[in-house]
Amino acid sequence: MSNELEQHANTFLDYLAQQRRLSHHTVNNYRRDLTQLIDFCQGQELSHWPSVKPADLRQFIAFLHRKGLASRTIQRMLSATRSLYQYLIRQGLAETNPAQAVQAPKAEKRLPSTLDVDQMNALLDQTQADTFVACRDRAIMELFYSSGLRLAELATLDLRDIDFGDQLVHVTGKGNKDRVCPVGSVAIKALQDWLEKRDQTGFFDQPAVFITHQGRRLGMRSIQKRLSFWGKKQGISDRVHPHRLRHAFASHMLESSGDLRAVQELLGHSDISTTQIYTHVDFQHLAKVYDSAHPRAKKRSD
Repeated sequence: MSNELEQHANTFLDYLAQQRRLSHHTVNNYRRDLTQLIDFCQGQELSHWPSVKPADLRQFIAFLHRKGLASRTIQRMLSATRSLYQYLIRQGLAETNPAQAVQAPKAEKRLPSTLDVDQMNALLDQTQADTFVACRDRAIMELFYSSGLRLAELATLDLRDIDFGDQLVHVTGKGNKDRVCPVGSVAIKALQDWLEKRDQTGFFDQPAVFITHQGRRLGMRSIQKRLSFWGKKQGISDRVHPHRLRHAFASHMLESSGDLRAVQELLGHSDISTTQIYTHVDFQHLAKVYDSAHPRAKKRSD
């Protein structure tokens, strides 16, 4: 009777591919997740989707957890199960969605790795801005670190978005939300040097701030490659990419100011809990602050 489980699952997958027009990769992820669920149901002698109860799915989740699957993977598999049952209910093949009553384990919040101040100085100060590409890349890295921009925000930046007088940059972030970010004097100087070099190419009609030798807007993938190149060239062991520069900006701002709310605004986060994930103060720094500030923490000499 397991054929019925597989038959309805395959019909659902066909619906995702043909009606929802999901990518081949996404449909394969659904297929892989549902195959594991079907195998589990067969082991529990469950032969019809309507016969699966919330308790069965909780056992399934516990089984996946014992196998060592990550919380995010289990969340995805439970989400696939919910979607399957939503489809079955619409088709009249099930009356209830047992997955709605089941809660997946919370995903562990991993702090993104960052670059310390010395690494950032090595990356920025040792990058020679003597050629078209190097001058452009130096301005890109300075702006990432100075203003904490997202990759998409920097890649879509136009000349009109930079206010050199007030040292501000106007960006459009997630959800088409506009925000204004301050730009430090070093980044302003790097941008001015780059625009002077850029003007020598003669591509005055191109609105993009960062362009290629051919006058095209520099794409996100190219920006990622350039940062990786400079990280390797400067001997930084950890891979350098845009998000690490954004995180370095946030971490160093928070370490110096302690103002989480201000950093939230600078990063353009709608939820401060997101800022708490992306910005961390290392324990040694906290310990030093504690030792120097708390009256009962200061060591007394005998």
